[in-house]
Amino acid sequence: MNGLHLIADIYSCQSEPELLVERDRLEALCVAQCSEAGLTPLGAYFYQFVDEQGEAAGVTGTVVLAESHLAIHTWPETGDATLDVYVCNFSRDNSDRARQVFQRVIGALAPQEVVRHEVIRGRLPVNEAVAS
Repeated sequence: MNGLHLIADIYSCQSEPELLVERDRLEALCVAQCSEAGLTPLGAYFYQFVDEQGEAAGVTGTVVLAESHLAIHTWPETGDATLDVYVCNFSRDNSDRARQVFQRVIGALAPQEVVRHEVIRGRLPVNEAVAS
């Protein structure tokens, strides 16, 4: 299960507002970026939230990948989002592909601020282990 998990809290997005609000647009972006990076989408599920007036009010979604997944959640009322891209590196190193998807989705959202975390998942070889 060795892999790379990229996590971002994305603030004050300057993209077209519809990207944070419309399920179809966000899903198309995420699936396309996964494919273009050389990852393998197996399916996607994106849910459209609505407000009390029945208007679109945010999206939560996942793209299931042969290599693992992408997850995204939007808060259009504040212009914010969260993004996770996790890839396994069992049969090949997918780290650069994950970083490409991560950067391109963040770039499309055009945030003013991003807090990023990169987590190595799984057991590291003994020569790469870090003493605690």
